[in-house]
Amino acid sequence: MRAVIAFIAIVGATATLAADIDPGAIVDGATGDWNGDGKLDLAILVAPADAERKEQIGIYIYLRDADHELLRLSASAPSKIWGSTDADGVFGQEPTIKAAGKSSIAVHSQNSAIGRERWDLTLTLAYRNKQFVVAGYTRNHYDTLDPNAGGSCDYNALTGELKKNGKDVKAAPRVITIEQWSDETGQSICGR
Repeated sequence: MRAVIAFIAIVGATATLAADIDPGAIVDGATGDWNGDGKLDLAILVAPADAERKEQIGIYIYLRDADHELLRLSASAPSKIWGSTDADGVFGQEPTIKAAGKSSIAVHSQNSAIGRERWDLTLTLAYRNKQFVVAGYTRNHYDTLDPNAGGSCDYNALTGELKKNGKDVKAAPRVITIEQWSDETGQSICGR
């Protein structure tokens, strides 16, 4: 219960730190010690104010100030992942953000509800050299009408390890910040 109360207090404080974020637009959040300083940090998903781009969710990451118990914006990546944020929307399109391991963040988006092409995607973020980078990209997809049209891709950007449809493929390691990342980057690595 304490963690929930602390999280609510952090989210409330976050609204005052970033004037461009509507507190009502926060879709999901996670806490963890992203930079390894022993202090609780915050990562949130935020729906955009622009109604025409409502499915383009932003990722905002806050680190604790070294001298004060205040959160400071460390990474601002608007329009990074796709997802439905409508409370009356279709189940199976909601984005999520979670702590993954000791210092990583997992951002998940999906379409497991509408159309022939169904997919799920996980971006793994890590704090390296005072910036948040995409450490991993995992995408699975399938066609509801063609059982042979699916595939998978799992790329570790830090090591260059790439598995495409279960097979090892040569790839180079890359350092791409969350601000520079796009879904097209991931799909080009996976050969889509």
